[in-house]
Amino acid sequence: MEQLQKIGRELAMASSQGQSKEFQDLIKSIGEARSKSEEDRIILSEIETLKARITQPDIPKRKLKEFILRLVYIEMLGHDASFGYIHAVKMTHDENLSLKRTGYLAVTLFLNEDHDLIILIVNTIQKDLKSDNYLVVCAALNAVCRLINEETIPAVLPQVVELLSHGKEAVRKKAVMALHRFYQRAPSSVSHLVANFRKKLCDNDPGVMGATLCPLFDLITIDVTSYKDLVVSFVSILKQIAERRLPKSYDYHQMPAPFIQIKLLKILAVLGNGDKRASEQMYMIVGDIMKKCDSTSNIGNAVLYESICCATSIHPNSKLLGSAADAISKFLKSDSHNLKYLGIDTLGRLIKINPEIAEQHQLAVIDCLEDPDDTLKRKTFELLYKMTKSSNVEVIVDRMIDYMINISDNHYKTEIASRCVELAEQFAPSNQWFIQTMNKVFEHAGDLVNIKVAHNLMRLIAEGFGEDDADADSQLRSSAVESYLRIVGEPKLPSAFLQLICWVLGEYGTVDGKYSATYITGKLCDAAEAHATDDTVKAYAISALMKIYTFEIAAGRKVDMLPECQSFIEDLLASSSTDLQQRAYELQAVIGLDPQTVANVMPMDASCEDIEIDKSLAFLNGYVQEAFEKGAQPYIPESDRSGNGSVGHYRGQEQHEVSSHALRFEAYELPKPVVPTISTPVTVATSNELVPVPEPSYQTEVRRPVSSGHDLGSAELKLRLDGVQRKWGRSTYSSTTSSNSVSDYNKTQDGATLRDVVGSANSKSPGTVKQQQPEVPPEKQKLAASLFGGTLKSEKRAPSAATKGSKANIHAAEKFQIARANSADVTAIKTASQSLPDLLDLGEPSVSTRTETVDPFKQLEGLIDEDKTPAQGLEGVDVPKAPDVMSLYADLTPSSDTPFSTSEGLANAASQNGHGGNTKANTAHQMSKGPNLKDALEKDALARQVGVNPTIRNPNLFSDLLG
Repeated sequence: MEQLQKIGRELAMASSQGQSKEFQDLIKSIGEARSKSEEDRIILSEIETLKARITQPDIPKRKLKEFILRLVYIEMLGHDASFGYIHAVKMTHDENLSLKRTGYLAVTLFLNEDHDLIILIVNTIQKDLKSDNYLVVCAALNAVCRLINEETIPAVLPQVVELLSHGKEAVRKKAVMALHRFYQRAPSSVSHLVANFRKKLCDNDPGVMGATLCPLFDLITIDVTSYKDLVVSFVSILKQIAERRLPKSYDYHQMPAPFIQIKLLKILAVLGNGDKRASEQMYMIVGDIMKKCDSTSNIGNAVLYESICCATSIHPNSKLLGSAADAISKFLKSDSHNLKYLGIDTLGRLIKINPEIAEQHQLAVIDCLEDPDDTLKRKTFELLYKMTKSSNVEVIVDRMIDYMINISDNHYKTEIASRCVELAEQFAPSNQWFIQTMNKVFEHAGDLVNIKVAHNLMRLIAEGFGEDDADADSQLRSSAVESYLRIVGEPKLPSAFLQLICWVLGEYGTVDGKYSATYITGKLCDAAEAHATDDTVKAYAISALMKIYTFEIAAGRKVDMLPECQSFIEDLLASSSTDLQQRAYELQAVIGLDPQTVANVMPMDASCEDIEIDKSLAFLNGYVQEAFEKGAQPYIPESDRSGNGSVGHYRGQEQHEVSSHALRFEAYELPKPVVPTISTPVTVATSNELVPVPEPSYQTEVRRPVSSGHDLGSAELKLRLDGVQRKWGRSTYSSTTSSNSVSDYNKTQDGATLRDVVGSANSKSPGTVKQQQPEVPPEKQKLAASLFGGTLKSEKRAPSAATKGSKANIHAAEKFQIARANSADVTAIKTASQSLPDLLDLGEPSVSTRTETVDPFKQLEGLIDEDKTPAQGLEGVDVPKAPDVMSLYADLTPSSDTPFSTSEGLANAASQNGHGGNTKANTAHQMSKGPNLKDALEKDALARQVGVNPTIRNPNLFSDLLG
């Protein structure tokens, strides 16, 4: 594509400069051609003109350049312009920059790496790689990537390595691309230069860094372990790109360097696959990219798709998978078929980790399955193939077979047939269903089905259920015979299927006595005559006839051979195929034997008998012993024969002499490595702008990942569910919020889920508008139940016991979840009625004697204890009402140092700090875990201000608290 764009620019430049009106007329006439023949006539006329004019002496360089461009135009239209290749090669030697670049552009399009003219431009490339003009160097590097083959790599490799440190970023970028091309052509030629890719990852120019990601991706794919140390660098680069630290020139549709982001996400997906430690460093940045992606543009959706693929490839993280599920839901409910395709593809990746995710998108999958877009339908079948199990295999396979019948693409029909066979063999609910399914596949897929499938079906029918149930095996074989007798008369049956039918009818056609031998043999002869050109079908048919006739003879019944069967056997006796002749003669010979011999030669149902193979050929021992007695020599193995070593030595010496005098055709010798082979890990923080050391706060919010997809129910990982919308989608598609599905394991102590508590609060909050549930057709409900193993899930959930509490409990649970959101490990909610430690209780022994004097400070302690207990706990325990704070100070007069001058001020102070104070602060205090030191100190200070002195029990109380 880049080369074609360059050609377009060159052609546009030639037209704009007005170099030749002939060229413009040529392009115009080709564009106005009404048929391919007229276009070919114009091109052939132009070829003849160029052949005559390009060979003229002393052609002006400007004119020669135009001729080369016209040759390029001819080649682009599919015609041969090889007569002008040598002129393009000569133009690469020109000193003029414009002519040299035109020559390089032409030869990269005209020639390939194995062309004979390549040797003529190697020296020119070597000279241009050392040029002082960086544009000439770039043109030579373009030719290096396109034309240099494995044999000529050593000739230019040293110059390319030197250009990695060139002053111009464009040259460094193209040098990295050239080394990557060398690695693709001959990995051994640049194996000692792999460390250069690590160094260029820290280049100050983002373009060079982006070009380095391509060879690093290939290297990481081959050897992941050797590049684990680069995870921090890749994460840091991706973070800087997401934070828009790159120049604006790298933005595309307001997305910062999206193509570099996509490549980095691909690399992280490979590095984090199966590595929990490496994946933990990626969770935060991958989640940030999911949030920042602009879903209104194609490039934004592309980055979002790649981030979902990365999240499903690395070690699973519940929060990240929840974000991925939300993004998938946006794809699936989009009106664009392209986005639906992405949604189906990513859903197939996600269900490998959590199969229950697919159940939330039942209607979306069914809509895609019934969509007229063939590509989307095929992708949906791939999803169904991944989520097949024993409960839905019948519906999925039937849908696949129906789709296979209606398509004409043999390649995809073969793929669908193989998948149907694979699913049927793996999840078949019964052998009868398996046989019927295989019959449909053979009947509609024809010869596209692998012959091994027919052999497997034969073995299944012969072996039966394998549970020593003779009746079940007999029923299976009888049903197979009945189905094949109905099918055998249909036209255009595939050869493999007919072979299977003939074998089954020959083995079990007359076993149950339901069908006579005459009827079965007639069907077999009709099938063989209908496929007179297929010798394999004839061979199976004649073998089936032999079995039926021998079974009849062994049973003592008279063989009544039909005239068409007799004619069929006579034709095979005179057949040109020796195999068919032998089978026919064997049939005649077996029919003439007595019943006892026939029963021994062709026993009934002997296809499953184990054949014992004597590898030592012990039955020949008598013959060998007899031969020894007659003077025969024993057999000597080849390794023990005399003279073997000398002969081998002589042959090896002869080959060595020939090879030493022959011509050598090896490639150039590899240059000596510039850098040491074993290099220490490169510190990626050398670039201040591009690869800084990641901040410690970057990983503070990383949750502990689960060990596998089945561990998503662990109670250690909990997602915040406050404010999550529970309903989304179009009118034809509804599902529960994906984040809720991932966090179903958030359990409270009394067994109710926190999600249910929050959901109940949302449902009871004022202003909530209930969305009307869309009506789903009964057909879709039934299909969803068949595919996903249950009825269509509803939005509403039955209220649990914990959701029937008061609003105070709900708000308390919400605030508790918010207060604990930043903790490393979220723990279960403890019972609110549990007694909390008293701040003012210093552990002194209690006084047994009860005094009649009322201690206000002791009552203040009780007030604080009761203030920490809500009016009604999370479990509905009623707590006695706290005493009125005003009664404590009703008879007290404020001292001189009290800031409040009236009883109204005292009342205000009590209302601000007592039981009836600020509801928000009070609730936060109630739900906090353990005593709140700050609140206790404030209460103590207030007590001192209103004149309450410490009791005689602890005279140093305030000095201990306040220092």
